[in-house]
Amino acid sequence: MEYGTAIALAGGALAVLFAGIGSALGVGIAGQSAAGVITEDPDKFGMVLILQAMPGTQGIYGLIVGFLVMTGTGVIGDVIEALSIEQGLGVLAAALPIAFVGLISGVAQGKVCAAGINTVAKRPEELGKTLVFSALVETYAVFAFLASLLLIQGVI
Repeated sequence: MEYGTAIALAGGALAVLFAGIGSALGVGIAGQSAAGVITEDPDKFGMVLILQAMPGTQGIYGLIVGFLVMTGTGVIGDVIEALSIEQGLGVLAAALPIAFVGLISGVAQGKVCAAGINTVAKRPEELGKTLVFSALVETYAVFAFLASLLLIQGVI
């Protein structure tokens, strides 16, 4: 395997790894709050589940970027492409937005969702507002995902 291809695959791995860690931490943070709420009122399970699941999207974005890198390099397919070191570095750089923003926004969204879960525990009618707060954090993960997606398409 060429060095450029290996560097590109490292970029895909970082996107999956960091965005996945951010999602796992965020879902865990929200899940801790959710578990406390359903201990008191099991009927709120559906509402808190929505909020707990929201930080999981960053991991999905990172996974998609990882798949794009793997298909672009031929690792998923018949022939592995021989990328130059410059191309490999380009793919690595393209994967970094979702890697780092996914990590940070997943944790931040988990904290916002945990606060939303605590709000829903006392005032279930406020679920919509708490979803909006969480979606604002999600916006930056979407921007990073789109940046990585477009940059990878320009390199591979």
